[in-house]
Amino acid sequence: MVEHTFSRATWLNSLHMSALTVALLQEEGIAACDLLAGSGISEQDLAELQKLVNPEQEQQVYANAARLAPRPAMGLALGLRTRISAYGLLGYAMLSAPTFGEALRVGLSYPVLLGTYFRLALEQDGDIAWLTATGYSEDESLRAFNTEVCLGSLKVTFADLLGQPLPLHAVQVDYPSGSGMARPYARGFGCPVSFGANRSAIGFDAAWLTRRLPLADPVTHKEMLEQCRRQNVEFAARRAWLERVRGLLAARLADPPGLEELAKQMNCSSRSLRRHLAQQQTSYQQLLDELRFTRAKEMLQQGDIPIYRIAEALGFSETASLRHAFQRWSGQPPSHFRG
Repeated sequence: MVEHTFSRATWLNSLHMSALTVALLQEEGIAACDLLAGSGISEQDLAELQKLVNPEQEQQVYANAARLAPRPAMGLALGLRTRISAYGLLGYAMLSAPTFGEALRVGLSYPVLLGTYFRLALEQDGDIAWLTATGYSEDESLRAFNTEVCLGSLKVTFADLLGQPLPLHAVQVDYPSGSGMARPYARGFGCPVSFGANRSAIGFDAAWLTRRLPLADPVTHKEMLEQCRRQNVEFAARRAWLERVRGLLAARLADPPGLEELAKQMNCSSRSLRRHLAQQQTSYQQLLDELRFTRAKEMLQQGDIPIYRIAEALGFSETASLRHAFQRWSGQPPSHFRG
């Protein structure tokens, strides 16, 4: 089975999950501005759904949701709302696969299109098949939330593929049960849940792997696989290119290269650079702002670096400019991010 390895350095994703998170928590009475605080994502961004976001931005929205959630297991509630259509062409390739097992193998074969914070792998242990989610390396305080999203979305994906709910044998999670978690987990997964396991995984009868899918179509499946292959290569190339741009800017935040100089370093014209950035739903200024915001938060978390030093390190002529930038980026003053 092909494993999916998450690469934080090159991964950018749509606003789909951030928008779902905001919509879910708004139903609980939480304001969108509070859920987006510190993420660099605006309500206008959610309305337009054009911007690409990096892991830190998405994780900030998750952190806000976990902190503000009025009840436990909100990550699971979010995962259970994530339909297979969220995967775009990959979702269609999976839906048109001949069998359930083949659909899962297709899904795990396209890491750039799948987008997850875990290494996913399909394993078989006797009569039970396990889809495991390991290798988590994000904020430890969000381990449960991210795992809930992952396993919850897998449960929904199984049902979307089969056209009916898949009876689960068991669910394992590699963290202890928190207050009030047991009941929503049992209700959400509909099977025994083991907390404090040595891995996180979702198990089902392996016989389902050979089940023919109701929407199986060999012509569509072949076409979708080719589209996924092309998209995977294209996305990987674009993200590698964008990461090079980000690297050049990150190396000189105190004195960033202008657009013309950056274009020369990328061996293209400034017009081409603007066009390529626009194709990634970003811009020179947006990338520079994101990098400065990330670095500023890192420095603030250290606790003892004066604001004026942070302003200098980020290329601001005075601390007032940095304070204004923070209001623009997050709606919060720099002090809000002090460690």
